[in-house]
Amino acid sequence: MKVIPIKIQAGISGFETSAIEYTELDLTLNQLLMENPDATFIGRASGNSMVDVGIFDGDLLIIDRKVEITQNSVIVANYNGGFVCKLLDIQKRELVSASKDYDAVYISPNDEFQIEGVVTKSVRFHRPAPELD
Repeated sequence: MKVIPIKIQAGISGFETSAIEYTELDLTLNQLLMENPDATFIGRASGNSMVDVGIFDGDLLIIDRKVEITQNSVIVANYNGGFVCKLLDIQKRELVSASKDYDAVYISPNDEFQIEGVVTKSVRFHRPAPELD
């Protein structure tokens, strides 16, 4: 993968050097984004309940099934038949939004609940994203 080294400073626009100068990385995007490729899948965020951890509507989520789940991990779970992305409060058995506009949800023993994986990274589009449906 070729990367253009861009040095960004406040108040300065454009590139410091010519875009012809590339640095070669010996990594693919898969290697950069996925720690466990065989256990990783990609989902698309919907809504604004996770904005305080930097996940916005339309972002792609890199979700790893092998990463250890710890207190307050950002997870994707199947909750009562729908997929959710939330912080997991293991001690209180709650799904917590990363926005003050949403209340935490208690996971009762009667709920259908299965963790699908831990969100390890997110990707934001700065132009309209292609339809992935």
